[in-house]
Amino acid sequence: MNRFKTSKFKNTTPKIAKKDEWINNVHAGSFASQGNHIKASSKLVAFNTEQAGGGMLGLSSVQPGSDGQRAVTQISCHSDLVTDMDFSPFDDSLLATCSVDETVKLWRLCDLAQEQSSSPELTLRPGQGRLELVLFHPTSSGLLAVGTTKSAQIWDTNCQEAPLAVLEQHGDQVQSLGWKLDGSLLASSCKDKMIRVFDPRAQLAPVQSAKSLQSNKDSRILWTKDDLLLTTGFDTMRSREARLWDSRKLTSSLGSVSLGTSSGTLIPLFDEDTGLLLLAGMGNTGIDCFEVSSSEPFLSQVSHCLTDTSTKGVALVPKLALDVMSCEVVRVLQLTDSCILPISYQVPRKNSGHEFHDDLYPDTVGTTPAMSAEEWWKGGNKQVERISLHPDKRPKQKAAPAKQTPAKKEVASGGSKEDQARDCSTSSSPLSTPSSSAAPSRSPSSTSGLSSGFVPSPSPSQTAKAFQNLMGPTSKFRHIQGTVMHRDTHITNIRGLNLTTPGECDGFCVNRQRVAVPLAISGGQIAVFERSQPGKLPDTALPTIQNSVNVADFAWDPFDTHRLAVAGDDAKIRVWQVPEGGLKETLTEPKIIMQGHTEKIYSITFHPLASGLLVSSSYDLTVRLWNLETGKQVKVLDGHQDQVFGMAWSPDGKLLATVCKDGKVRIYDPRKSTSPVQEGPGPEGHRGARVVWVCDGKYLLVSGFDSRSERGLYLYSASSLSSGAVSSVPVNVSPSTLIPYYDPDTSVVILTGKGDTRVYIYEIVPEDPYFIECSSFNSPEPHKGLAFLPKTECNVRDVEVAVGLMLTKTTIEPVAFKVPRVKKEFFQDDVYSDTAVWWEPALTGSAWLSGSNDQHKKISLKPKDMTPVSEAPKEAPVRKYLPSSVYLEEKTDEQKKDELLNAMVAKLGNMDDPLPQESYEGVDEDEWDD
Repeated sequence: MNRFKTSKFKNTTPKIAKKDEWINNVHAGSFASQGNHIKASSKLVAFNTEQAGGGMLGLSSVQPGSDGQRAVTQISCHSDLVTDMDFSPFDDSLLATCSVDETVKLWRLCDLAQEQSSSPELTLRPGQGRLELVLFHPTSSGLLAVGTTKSAQIWDTNCQEAPLAVLEQHGDQVQSLGWKLDGSLLASSCKDKMIRVFDPRAQLAPVQSAKSLQSNKDSRILWTKDDLLLTTGFDTMRSREARLWDSRKLTSSLGSVSLGTSSGTLIPLFDEDTGLLLLAGMGNTGIDCFEVSSSEPFLSQVSHCLTDTSTKGVALVPKLALDVMSCEVVRVLQLTDSCILPISYQVPRKNSGHEFHDDLYPDTVGTTPAMSAEEWWKGGNKQVERISLHPDKRPKQKAAPAKQTPAKKEVASGGSKEDQARDCSTSSSPLSTPSSSAAPSRSPSSTSGLSSGFVPSPSPSQTAKAFQNLMGPTSKFRHIQGTVMHRDTHITNIRGLNLTTPGECDGFCVNRQRVAVPLAISGGQIAVFERSQPGKLPDTALPTIQNSVNVADFAWDPFDTHRLAVAGDDAKIRVWQVPEGGLKETLTEPKIIMQGHTEKIYSITFHPLASGLLVSSSYDLTVRLWNLETGKQVKVLDGHQDQVFGMAWSPDGKLLATVCKDGKVRIYDPRKSTSPVQEGPGPEGHRGARVVWVCDGKYLLVSGFDSRSERGLYLYSASSLSSGAVSSVPVNVSPSTLIPYYDPDTSVVILTGKGDTRVYIYEIVPEDPYFIECSSFNSPEPHKGLAFLPKTECNVRDVEVAVGLMLTKTTIEPVAFKVPRVKKEFFQDDVYSDTAVWWEPALTGSAWLSGSNDQHKKISLKPKDMTPVSEAPKEAPVRKYLPSSVYLEEKTDEQKKDELLNAMVAKLGNMDDPLPQESYEGVDEDEWDD
């Protein structure tokens, strides 16, 4: 069974908090260290600041106060840069920090309303120079792993004189440390490209090690489920990647994902309960979410979240602080230059906000340590007791001990620092959350249905308007999700695939019935696979189409699923007819051979409305129009001064746009003139480009390169090319040209390059900001092409808006792009407009050439048994937050008593009705026994 397809978390959707819910007045700065720069407990969040040379930390609260705000304060921790920090998993107020000043300090943090102590509870001096990493043990109290420059040490905070263990020296700088979830092993990644696994209680040398990392630049490591290790770093091409390893066999990874070229460190965060992995790149604006599985596919993408500011650090909020009633399964805090953004990951459910979904929330790790550091060091392997996240089943909050005078004496043996040093009372803390309080809370975090305790706005309509004003236009496709379909739909064991098709070729082509794939076999052979016959191909030779020359480009006739046009190196176009049922034998004789170009052909494109018309571009710098019914060329378009990168017909079929290596974008009206009717400046780069018409033919979208060879998208007004691009957006640095697929029904463009692993998605709008970036899709390995099927192939019951076929080295895999929706039982008519029947011609080629015009008819995608969501019954409004009067007015005891009595009466019914016990017959007084 395909785990990803059946996962309950596959539709997990990220939601960025409203701007007034951000933690502001943050001055993060930029520092070179191995830490994540931000950590959170269930109550507090600590982060690096630029004050005092980085020696100060900023502090704020995870949940807002009664006024809806989160105060920010600072604490002076070290005399030099704070390189890393970590909260105790058993004490929300205990923070460990390490620094360039060669010390580790433990801090007892008070409520933000109180003044923070300037003295640490404890100071450790490992004595091996600059310290980079500090990490609490997951099951034992008072146990720390500390990363020095080239080693790791294990410390018991009750024994300050010396560490329990100093592990074997690494060959270079230690870049990351990670405890196994059960606390038995410690893993490290190092600049020497080595992964090491230590059992500190058994030996100081690693029990497993391998030189498995591909780059020495900024790696990270953490344990996921079972014995699986995850590393992030860079491959040999400087592309960021995440790899999953079996810790018992580090010589080869189980699976990997590539996240594009960028210089920023890739920070991983893992949630044990859901198996969700979050990956955020330093300096980038995106956070990718994957689901980790112990079997194939090991890493499956769930979502891609985009923010408007670049990342300085990220942290997970502990489970006990989540709003489980809103189906929030993960919350991330993104540190930026000036603020911290809460991002809530929620699973869409019908009764979200009113019902606890226990299938989403297995019992989670509790907050009581399983053992002391001394017990662990002596061989103990106890595990932390798990607790329920159900609001009614959570353990009662323990009463806070009386406030003590801060003590700087040595910690007594036999008890941990976390158990003994409680200097700040938390009984009246405004940071208490419903998850940690025994009494029912009336705070916004317990009543809001939006997400994890963010303060709700006064009204939904005001919220939408405020969000629109603050964040700019939003897209209903922003959280679109790409999903590889089940293996049963794949075509596998493709052998001899041609991986070196020209840049102007899409790599392969598809229609509703079949797929054409070029093979690396002499004679320009093309294999044709029937979509109705998925599965593993035989190892024996398959029948093919033999062109006798190398293939430059090829395309299916949009109106005939059996007709394939192929352009060759010999300047000829061959038209082949595939028999009904597919190829049964090798084809060697084409139906038509068209010749007119004097040099090699670049690309070919069929007319979108008129049957039998084909346009081609060539090294002879001409663009020629062909009539397949006669096999003759009918037009020769000139004006290009260099290679033609791409061509595209307008939606009405009247105009042809081209983008050229000479730096020009041109528009032709082939029936009126052989010269361009418009031209304007195109992308500055000369590596390649593509063009497509968007927004009902009002604009041209060009994907190309700038002068620094960075890929980008450029939008031109079709009525004013000479004015240049009206808008542009940079994408990334990569050698392959982005190939666009534009869906006119949704105005969504999907782009990827041959050899990429990432598929970019944008909604194009005809006004500022023009480009609205949506979630991207990452394939497990580099793909060789992505081609799309007609809209009728989409499963509207699952809100699929596009279905494509992805070509890899040996497989063809269907990919569905879906819009997350809750009410899937209704037809989403706001997503599905009537679609054009573009697989049927609107007119003949001869009619078009004689001056006629026509349009495709349109059909509805709504199944007969589905009701449009716009006509769905309106649900009774449910108040998801308490009125402001609840917070502003303090009721007297008498008022509270009256409210309680009234509520009880309302529950019981009419007071005038006789009570059941009034009808009972008792006994006489003299019948009672004395």
